[in-house]
Amino acid sequence: MLSCDTLIRNASVLDGSGAPPEVLDIAIRDDRICGVGFSLACSAASVVEAEGLALAPGFIDVHTHDDTSVIRSPEMLAKLSQGVSTVIVGNCGISAAPVQLKGEPPDPMNLLGGAEVFRYPTFSAYVAALREARPGVNVGALVGHTALRNNHMDRLDRIATDAEIAAMRTQLGEALDGGALGLSSGLAYASARAASTDEVKALAQPLASAGAVYVTHMRTEANAILDAMDEAFAIGRACHVPVILSHLKCAGIANWGRSEEVLHALEAARAAQPTGCDCYPYAAGSSTLDLQQVDERVQITITWSVPHPELAGQSLASIAQAWGVPHLDAARRLQPAGAIYHSISEADMRRILAHPATMIGSDGLPNDPRPHPRLWGTFPRVLGRYCREEELITLPDAVHKMTGMPAQRFGLAERGLIRMGYFADLVLFDPAKIIDTATFTDPIRAAEGIESVWVNGTLAYTTAGATGNRAGRFLQRARTPWIQ
Repeated sequence: MLSCDTLIRNASVLDGSGAPPEVLDIAIRDDRICGVGFSLACSAASVVEAEGLALAPGFIDVHTHDDTSVIRSPEMLAKLSQGVSTVIVGNCGISAAPVQLKGEPPDPMNLLGGAEVFRYPTFSAYVAALREARPGVNVGALVGHTALRNNHMDRLDRIATDAEIAAMRTQLGEALDGGALGLSSGLAYASARAASTDEVKALAQPLASAGAVYVTHMRTEANAILDAMDEAFAIGRACHVPVILSHLKCAGIANWGRSEEVLHALEAARAAQPTGCDCYPYAAGSSTLDLQQVDERVQITITWSVPHPELAGQSLASIAQAWGVPHLDAARRLQPAGAIYHSISEADMRRILAHPATMIGSDGLPNDPRPHPRLWGTFPRVLGRYCREEELITLPDAVHKMTGMPAQRFGLAERGLIRMGYFADLVLFDPAKIIDTATFTDPIRAAEGIESVWVNGTLAYTTAGATGNRAGRFLQRARTPWIQ
């Protein structure tokens, strides 16, 4: 008879591949799945009766800014409560490592915190801190282009010199040798906007031999989005590296309705090279307060402000009215600040979310005092609203977007699928009840319908909350073939 630590009986198993569910028993021993089958004969220390519940691989949040949170707040309740067992950090060109600051962190690196949180001059120092912190979730890390620029340039409003690029490549190479998943860029931000395509290509060249990926917050998601996509794809082709477009959207009211042509461009690229994207299930984005995105037709909510912290949670329109100034002038007075922008069409978001190349990423900002609800609600929102209620995506396809697909694309070995011998990252949920409860006015609320979450075989979360048993690990990149 099989001996195991935990036996989950009669679960409707969604194995992460996109296949239809099967009612199976799953056995866990130590950190691995040691049994998959019908009516397993197993001697177990703990038995979970899961009839009527769905069991999936732990969700992989492919787009996070949890770089410092996994160390400073390692319980990671916002993610565990959604069924997330793995986070990918270092997105949008900003990463906690490797970083050597010369003062305050440049925008948007300040999304990760103040100067005091950037304590990792090398990637290996960050990995060591992660292992010491023992976060509640697994962590895979990208290296940020903006972080590298900050380390080696006297100012960020210009193209890097050959010597500066060489220094950045050396640091990136050290991180890749240490297991980094790839390079990310945030070319839309002032700290990287001056970088040329050739600068990014030069940094992306070592990725292919390392089996790593290039992930990009493109130069724009507004009027010139197709040009920005072409740039990203050209970098991928020149460097023979897979490309992931971050939080794909059509930003700004003037661009509503363009998702069909955007997805057509994505499909054309996919026919010739490995590329994909991620998306969050909300018609609003969040970042630092960017003057270029201030539009009086768009609802903008301030999430934090250094000179005016008392105004967090108020709309830019109401602040401008109270001060008797135009929206743009009010935004200048508030900076540095964070904001939520209701600048996306729901129809465009739905079309991108449903596309077969799209993974799910929260893009949550854990340091915001009044965060976008995606920080707590992304994955249950997809499963509850867009699968069960609206039938936009089937449940097996949605789970695949959250598990098997990202594990394959990012090279996370033996994760993302329910298979014999794979790591026991698992989430048990009620498909009839799962739903997000976080809102724009009340954003820090756990979802409903998540029954249990196991991370590396350890029960990390139940309906009573986090168990306090933190078993997350740093996940090194493994070479795996890209699956479109």
